[in-house]
Amino acid sequence: MAADETRPRAVVLGAGMIGIDLIDKVCRSTKLDLALVVGRDCDSLGLRRVADMGHPTTSHGIDAVVDAGPFDIVFDATNADSHAEHWAALRSTGATLIDLTPTGLGTVVVPGVNGHRSAVHRHLNLVSCGGQAAIPVLHAIAQRCTPTYIEVVSTGASASAGRATRLNLDQYIATTSTAIRTFTDTRDVKVMVNLSPARPAPPFRVAMTVLADRVRSAPVRTSIAAAAEAVRAYAPGFKVTSLAVDPGRISVVVEVTACGGRLPRHAGSVDIINAAAVLLAEQAAGSRWRELRP
Repeated sequence: MAADETRPRAVVLGAGMIGIDLIDKVCRSTKLDLALVVGRDCDSLGLRRVADMGHPTTSHGIDAVVDAGPFDIVFDATNADSHAEHWAALRSTGATLIDLTPTGLGTVVVPGVNGHRSAVHRHLNLVSCGGQAAIPVLHAIAQRCTPTYIEVVSTGASASAGRATRLNLDQYIATTSTAIRTFTDTRDVKVMVNLSPARPAPPFRVAMTVLADRVRSAPVRTSIAAAAEAVRAYAPGFKVTSLAVDPGRISVVVEVTACGGRLPRHAGSVDIINAAAVLLAEQAAGSRWRELRP
């Protein structure tokens, strides 16, 4: 596949379910050019599939990215344990690194809440799929009242959770909890994750409970509706399926289904974080590209 030198060059680290969908989304973007897909095992099924799709690949890990660069955007769809090494290798290259692993490193960014920060920071952290689904809603609620307790329960299909996701569940919970505290200014936060083996596979579902004083129903409902609309602009499968606003308590359930591409509909967790990643990459690359080109 020939490179398009008129667009910023993007690299995807990782060729699992998240990486494959990222590749599809980058290729559909009119603002990014997929330059390389990187793995560590030349015999991995994912990397072979990517090569069969006609994309340039390497099995030599982050060293290959440094040697073949410079690149403008690097998506890290590997695992939390490897991410710090990747940032250390790329820090001096000028690339923007977008972290889809739950490391908690870098500048935490959620489109629709603080997406503008993608233009001024080179190390971006996307929290987690649950964080991307919950934080826009929770941030909207926190603008209308002062939460004293927030509980978030994410339920995804087992089939949509790869090996790296399962290995990183502790980091997922810790990083998501920290981000929710930051975006809502709420100290008491509890995050739980369920992987469901049900058949047919259920859609990605995030249930949120917020305890707060002086809750006014109309403003809260209006803010949640606006937040949901903003998320749907880049993740069309996002919807609020249940909302109850009672004195002292707000209960919200959102579901995310994957739309388009090769993802099954139940893989909304993958779809929302990848959609957020590509949107931020386009914004970051667009800003820097304008600076570099007349």
